[in-house]
Amino acid sequence: MKLFEAIEKVCAIDEEAMKKTKKQWLSIAKPLFSLGKLEDIITKISGIKGASQYSIEKKALIVMCADNGVVEEGVTQTGQEVTAVVTENFSRGLTSACIMSKIAGVDIFPVDIGVSVDVKGVTDKKIKVAYGTRNIVKGAAMTREQAVSAIEAGINKVIELRDKGYDIIATGEMGIGNTTTSSAIMSFLFDLPAEAVTGRGAGLTKEGLRKKVEAVKSAIDINRPDRNDSIDVISKIGGLDIAGLTGVFIGGGACHVPIVIDGFISAISAVLAVRICPRIKDYIIASHVSKEPAGKLVLNKLGLSPIITADMCLGEGTGAVALFPLLDMAYGVYSQMHTFQNWNGDETYHILE
Repeated sequence: MKLFEAIEKVCAIDEEAMKKTKKQWLSIAKPLFSLGKLEDIITKISGIKGASQYSIEKKALIVMCADNGVVEEGVTQTGQEVTAVVTENFSRGLTSACIMSKIAGVDIFPVDIGVSVDVKGVTDKKIKVAYGTRNIVKGAAMTREQAVSAIEAGINKVIELRDKGYDIIATGEMGIGNTTTSSAIMSFLFDLPAEAVTGRGAGLTKEGLRKKVEAVKSAIDINRPDRNDSIDVISKIGGLDIAGLTGVFIGGGACHVPIVIDGFISAISAVLAVRICPRIKDYIIASHVSKEPAGKLVLNKLGLSPIITADMCLGEGTGAVALFPLLDMAYGVYSQMHTFQNWNGDETYHILE
């Protein structure tokens, strides 16, 4: 599906279904609103799916994997080759996200959208857009056409999983250097100092952090993206992983599938998706607040409130996957719990409680 077609399919979520869900929450035999934000998410999903009773049993994690040329600037603790190693490990079930996904009952789908080499067991030439991006300190990361292709790859991955019966999708990423590209986008879009939105990533030294901040500033100065054109922003200072995830969020809106944000990089992709199509915000769920300096700030910009605060910053989709067991429990209460009327034929007690 092309980007413009997907955008046309994004409609307002179902307010009537949400009203029915809220009414059901009010009738359940427990203190009112006592599951807090979890009740809000279960209600929101009913609006996304257009039904007050639904399934979130079949879960997926899409991990967009890509290399970023900015690693040439010494902005990372590890070399670019690590992207390919970890991407292959996804296919072998050896990453943190794989282990957490197995425990949470989530099927994981690593996507080589732009790793610098072909990855055994992962690479799909129909999806792969390029062998990494160019160094954003020296010019645009990619062409506009490549950015659109990556976005559409994300959209079509959601369509594929929707057609296979998946009810809810988490987002993850793997790409050495992608906290630098994310920080550059955050700094530029919201006119924030690079120092305020740039962190140590996977453990940079003080000198490494200085190089990273300078890379963010230089990338913005050299490329001068158009703030009103998110595709231009992605192509000039973003990455293929970010573009792919942007497409995943747009695909969720087109397919009426809730998409769960992971951490900072995933959230930046959500911001871009919402800027391309504002209605996408209604289809997005925040899982946790990343420990990255801009983790909380980017969620605030989206107007979303996270469920988990655990100082996580691992990436790969680990924070998003961690939310799923909580959603299962909340939906279990919503769909299985007796109402006070069931128990004693009198709802008055519950309403006054």
